Amino acid sequence: MKLRNLNMDVEVQIPKGLLNKIVDAGIKMYPKEYGGFLIGFYSEDFKTLHITETILPSEYRNSKYSFERSAKGIKGELKRLYSLNPKQHYVGEWHTHPDNSTQFSITDLNAMIEIAECKTVGINNPTLMILSINKSRLNDFEFYVYNDKKLLRYE
Repeated sequence: MKLRNLNMDVEVQIPKGLLNKIVDAGIKMYPKEYGGFLIGFYSEDFKTLHITETILPSEYRNSKYSFERSAKGIKGELKRLYSLNPKQHYVGEWHTHPDNSTQFSITDLNAMIEIAECKTVGINNPTLMILSINKSRLNDFEFYVYNDKKLLRYE
């Protein structure tokens, strides 16, 4: 599946199988929000983001309207993914909005600002994927790319 952001002239690609894996993980946690790390790599011209994997957090707090994950325990998996060819690394976040829209919240925007400004993360334009789910299926999903304190939608 390929989506484009016309504002920045970039695109994101995610395999259907990975999308299904993410949806299944989110539905298992329904009616609470849930999420994880997006892993992938960029094309040589940095115009295409290929999302290849998700890492699910081992520690998190969640409720019907919030999700906070810890990065504890993922260092080894990130090292392993970085050793692959092409090198894969952290590119953003995903989380669910149970029985709600795919519109990002101010909390979501602030999380992306924090990620982009974190010197140890080293990513200027993190990607955010929000999935609207119910107890049995995906209703909709959206990808956003962070740029200049804004989240811009892929279409």
